[in-house]
Amino acid sequence: MPLPNRRTITKQLLLAGIASRCTFGGGGHCEKILAADQPPAPHFPAVREAMKAFVEEKEISGAVTLVASSEKVLHLDATGFADLASQKPLQSDSIFWIASMTKPMTGVCVMMLVEEGKLKLDAPISDYLPGMKGLALSDGTPARITLRHLLTHTSGMAELPGGEAYSSKNLKEAASRYAKVKVLFPPGSKWQYSQTSINTAACIVETVSGKPFDVFLDERVCKPLGMKDTTFYLSDSQAQRLAKSYRRTEQGELEEASIGLLGGKKPTDRDRMPAANGGLFSTAADYSRFARMLLRKGELDGVRILSPKSVAEFSTPSAGEVITGFTPGNTWGIGCCIVLDPQGVTKDLSPGSYGHGGAYGTQAWIDPTKDRCYILMTQRANFPNADASNVRKEFQEKAAAAS
Repeated sequence: MPLPNRRTITKQLLLAGIASRCTFGGGGHCEKILAADQPPAPHFPAVREAMKAFVEEKEISGAVTLVASSEKVLHLDATGFADLASQKPLQSDSIFWIASMTKPMTGVCVMMLVEEGKLKLDAPISDYLPGMKGLALSDGTPARITLRHLLTHTSGMAELPGGEAYSSKNLKEAASRYAKVKVLFPPGSKWQYSQTSINTAACIVETVSGKPFDVFLDERVCKPLGMKDTTFYLSDSQAQRLAKSYRRTEQGELEEASIGLLGGKKPTDRDRMPAANGGLFSTAADYSRFARMLLRKGELDGVRILSPKSVAEFSTPSAGEVITGFTPGNTWGIGCCIVLDPQGVTKDLSPGSYGHGGAYGTQAWIDPTKDRCYILMTQRANFPNADASNVRKEFQEKAAAAS
C-alpha cells in the first residue's frame, strides 16, 4: 500500500486540529507536535462524534472536552474552530472565557482563609467590610448577610443597574457601590443568582489577606497547581490562543459575539476589576487540575490546597431548603452547584456531584462517587439556557458512558 502524501496527511491533521502548528521536514517537527498533542489515553470516539455533529449543525463553533480521574486525564480532544472566519482549528490548549466557572475558585479561596481561622462562613460580612453595615431591605429592615449567604446566592444582594456592573476598576470600588443597593429579600429565605454576592466575597478575601484577589488566586491556587493559563488578564501570547465567541442567529448561522463582562475592553487590559463572579480565562487542562485537586480531597501532585474537611464543607449543601439553580434537582455549596437528584442534563452524574457552568456553555462537573471530572469548553453566547444545553447533555452522556 502506498504511503499517504503530504496533502493527505495535512488534511488528516487539520481534522484533528493539529496542522496549523505542523510543518514537514526540519528534523521531525511534525512528529514532535503530534506526540505533544496526544492525550494520556485514547480519545473517547463517542464524545468526539457528538461534538463534531454540533459543529456541523452550527450549534457551536467548536469544543474542547476532557475527562479525568483523580489519577490522570483519560480523554482530551479538540473539535471545530477557534476562529470560523479564518478556519483556525481549536487546539487542546486553546483558551476560553470560563465565566461563572470562576465562582468555585472564589469559593476555594474563601475556604482557604476559613481553614486558617481568618474568616467565618456564618459571620456577618460587615465584620470584614464595615461599609456593608447599612445594607437593608426596601422597608429599612437591616439585612444580616453572611459569607455563606454570599456564596450560596441566598444573600438577596441585587445587581447594579445597566452598565455599572463591570465599570469598577477594582473590587473595593465595586463593593462600595453594592453597599448602596437595597437587599431584595431577607437573607437565607430565597435563592437568587447574585453576581454582586460573589464579588463581595472576593473583596472580603482581599481585605483579610491584604492582597488583590487576582494575586491571591494566582499565588495560592493557580501557581501551586500548575495552572499556567488561568488568569483574569491574558498576556499577548495567551490572547493568540483565545477561542472566539459566537452567537447563533435566527437563520441558524454563527456570528461573532463579544464578551460582555469585559465592558468593551480587551482580555489583556488590566484597568478593570478581577471579577470573581466570572472573569477568568482558562484551558480545559488547567481547569482539570483544579477539579482533580478537589476530587483528591484538596491535594494534587503532592501540593495541598485545602484539607479534606474543608473540601467536604465546600461541597456540602449549604443553601438550606430553598429551591436553587437553573436546572432541577440541585442545591448549592460554597460557590458551587451540587446535584441532589440527577435528572435531565445531570442524569448521568451521581448524587453529590458538584461543579459549575459558564454563560457561554462551558461546564465542569466533579463526581466523587465515580472518581471522575468532566470538563467542556465552548464559546456560544446565546444558548436559551446554557446549563441545560443539548451540547452539555450529549457531552455528559457520552463521556459518562465511555469512562
